[in-house]
Amino acid sequence: MTSTLRRRPAQRRSVERVERMLDECALLLDQVGYDALTTKEVARRAEVPIGTFYQFFSDKQGLVRALAVRNLEAFLTRVTERIATADLAHWTDLVDLAVDEFVEMKRTTPGFAVVDFGEVLPTPGGPPLEGTKRSLDAALDNNVIVADRLRSLVLDLVSSAGDVPTGPSLDRAILVAVEATDAVLKLAFRVHPDGDPDLIVETKRLVRRYLSEHLS
Repeated sequence: MTSTLRRRPAQRRSVERVERMLDECALLLDQVGYDALTTKEVARRAEVPIGTFYQFFSDKQGLVRALAVRNLEAFLTRVTERIATADLAHWTDLVDLAVDEFVEMKRTTPGFAVVDFGEVLPTPGGPPLEGTKRSLDAALDNNVIVADRLRSLVLDLVSSAGDVPTGPSLDRAILVAVEATDAVLKLAFRVHPDGDPDLIVETKRLVRRYLSEHLS
């Protein structure tokens, strides 16, 4: 992923300021939406000078991209922690775990309903704002980045099992699974603000069967 910060905070005070700005950005996305989000209001609510804002972020888009990166890291951390304590009968059980964590973040994490892993969703479930499909990396779609990070989790999970083919077939299958999950969960949140439960179940069934048939 390309860097989303103009410069990385080195001192503890600077780290705390950046985190406050990201926190306020997330809250404002829920309260006023992306279009009404302003750098001036983020800086005011985070209690930092506007000049400090521009030391770390080039503009509103840079701020939102940084929030997307933080969201992805938080999601992967949550999934990793769940894996450590879960009793997974098969590696495809990771599908249910990952979908559950994503849905929970959609419901509870500030700003995640508007900007999860880069795409800006002006209305629940999309369609996304044009030009935001490559927020995590200028050269790659957001879902390609997400799929690559999830692939690493799958490989760690099955490293000793030896029951999953690696290489291009795994890469392709996980990307397809991520794209399918993204599409159906967008539909789930268009149908219901908390995500339609039946569509969430169908998402898990669809992706588990696809991965089981292609990779087992």
